Amino acid sequence: EAISNREQVNKQYYIYIVINKTNRVLYTGVTNDLKRRVCEHKKKLVEGFTKKYNIGKLVYYEVCEDIESAILREKQIKGGSRQKKIQLVKGETVDIEVPVNADIILEGYVKPDELRREGPFGDHTGYYSLADDYPVFHLTCITHRKNPIYPSTIVGKPPMEDAFMGKATERIFLPLIKIQIPEIRDINFPIDGVFHNLAIISIDKRYPFHARKVMHNIWGMGQMMLTKTIIIVDADTDVHNLNEVLWRVTSSIDPRRDITFTDGPVDVLDHASYLPAVGSKMGIDATKKWKEEGFARKWPNELEMSKDIIELVEKRWKEYGF
Repeated sequence: EAISNREQVNKQYYIYIVINKTNRVLYTGVTNDLKRRVCEHKKKLVEGFTKKYNIGKLVYYEVCEDIESAILREKQIKGGSRQKKIQLVKGETVDIEVPVNADIILEGYVKPDELRREGPFGDHTGYYSLADDYPVFHLTCITHRKNPIYPSTIVGKPPMEDAFMGKATERIFLPLIKIQIPEIRDINFPIDGVFHNLAIISIDKRYPFHARKVMHNIWGMGQMMLTKTIIIVDADTDVHNLNEVLWRVTSSIDPRRDITFTDGPVDVLDHASYLPAVGSKMGIDATKKWKEEGFARKWPNELEMSKDIIELVEKRWKEYGF
């Protein structure tokens, strides 16, 4: 069975292109999911794999996000961002529909048995990603609009241009994540954590070990499975205030009790993992501990100034020389 439908193939986060003029092939980095599918379909011809570069209401966005098809498909994301239906037309050389208004469309095919070395490339992690073997994309046709726009971003040590794409992803997909994990109140993927390396999540804790349940939820959800470190805090913590998060983590955990380690898929760009695309993850439960979780002592109250003192200080603020 060949991969012949675009909806069968997940897109990648970043696109790198090198044209080999002798062989007239196009090399392109792929996601874990595409690489897995290629392995599954080894020795079988892959027909009709198309790469496109879109410009819409959300510039670059459709080429950077990977979302499970069970929730949303690419065309729905594109249509939602533009607030209107997407017009499609059959490709020139492949049996796949492509957007009519796409600036540039690259059509072609991939043979799973044909791999070539790609990289290293400077990447959004701030490092040069390691070279590896990837499927070769054979270009059969290029179509484009008049005066097409070729979108690209500059990556490097954060923060760079892609940081704002990542924060947009965080906000746009938070409601969808809440559909599957309703106890989540907010999420922060810090820019300096290059997003997939650190997630800070606040939850409405309802039962013992609830934080660990959410950790494993996240590690089992599409591209979120690549999250290397997860910090879980209570709902009253502002996950975007890193000073508050650091205070919570350092004051509210017992390392042996509250840190969880597991193994699983990691991003292919993670140079620190013990195997390519496979490594360990860490979960930190920084929520208040309950008796039912084995915490026999009384949890202390936080320092808090009384309302009457706050009002008195506000009234006399100018007297204090401010």
